[in-house]
Amino acid sequence: MTKTRVRAALSLPLGLLLALTGCSAQDRATDPEEVRELAGGTRARHSREGAEEYLRSVVSAYDTRTPLTLGLLSLDDTCTGGAAKEWLSSSDDDRYRIRCTLRVTAYYGADPKRVGGVLEGVFTAGDHEAAGGVIPFGHDEHRRRLVAYYEGRGPNPTGPDTPEPAQVSDPSQTLSWDTVRSDPPERAEEPEPSAASDPPVSRHLREPASTTVADVRAHHGMVFRLELSPVDYYTVSRDGRTVRDWE
Repeated sequence: MTKTRVRAALSLPLGLLLALTGCSAQDRATDPEEVRELAGGTRARHSREGAEEYLRSVVSAYDTRTPLTLGLLSLDDTCTGGAAKEWLSSSDDDRYRIRCTLRVTAYYGADPKRVGGVLEGVFTAGDHEAAGGVIPFGHDEHRRRLVAYYEGRGPNPTGPDTPEPAQVSDPSQTLSWDTVRSDPPERAEEPEPSAASDPPVSRHLREPASTTVADVRAHHGMVFRLELSPVDYYTVSRDGRTVRDWE
């Protein structure tokens, strides 16, 4: 090293100098083999099973307790390793060794001539569930007006010059549906194409595998889409001391 470079290095703050000369194993991106080992461990497997069982129970509840008929389920399960720490900044991705996430979306068929009745059935099921239930959409003033609108008994609840309302949501899930009064109609799209499964690091399921959203619509007339909020079911912190799993 030249004298000029030595003087420049000595003028740097100690922390930055250490960052420039190398980083600890804890600061590096998680090795893919470590991700695979952690994702296949007993604790991760139990958390995965618990989270998936719960999310599937939500999907099933709409099928059994409302007028909706389940036609297609999309499940994406991915475990990713943490990113390397940056010298002068930090992000959520560099604070963990591994994070595993489940994403579930369900597509149901319904009669487009009975949207009001279908929504009434969903909201009634939500009323029966009350606080803590898996169907969070009970009757409130807006939803009563939404049912009346689709039954031809009232105006658009969002205003006379607004688009056809086709969604209800809360922090845990969003239920949307094909519009039936709009021209052109807005319809639920097919799930995004997914890579091949590579358990335990990733799984991508479509059940039934050969069914499409278009198939569900062709059979029933319209599609309702239930998107459940992603669930981080297993996370290990960068130092390995903190583990968050499914409870």
